[in-house]
Amino acid sequence: MNPAATEEKIRLDKWLWAARFFKTRSMASQAVSGGHVHVNGSRVKPARVVSVGDILQIRRGLVEFEVTVLQLSGHRGPAVKAQALYEETGESIKRRERDAMERSLQRPADSMPDRRPDKRERRKIRKFLRQE
Repeated sequence: MNPAATEEKIRLDKWLWAARFFKTRSMASQAVSGGHVHVNGSRVKPARVVSVGDILQIRRGLVEFEVTVLQLSGHRGPAVKAQALYEETGESIKRRERDAMERSLQRPADSMPDRRPDKRERRKIRKFLRQE
């Protein structure tokens, strides 16, 4: 079998795993089935064949990527090689940075106490919890 011929047909879930968007191929498959990955604006199935030039919208938790497929690979390699498989659009990078900044600003500033409770305060906490 010609190696070039096998490189032309790569499943979407396998490519997402090789490009390190998901830790396992199973997670990639679940994300595609769940509608978190779109190819050229369409919802697809995990077995969809990816080709060079396809535009993928990938949502992973709160983070959303928009990438263009540059190369095909079915093998998971080093991160440097994985990053060469795709190119993220400039608009996507700006949107991710803006969203990250908004999330960091929404966190409460003093969510952690300055110190641990001392012995007297711990007793009061235990007493309060027992009353409920």
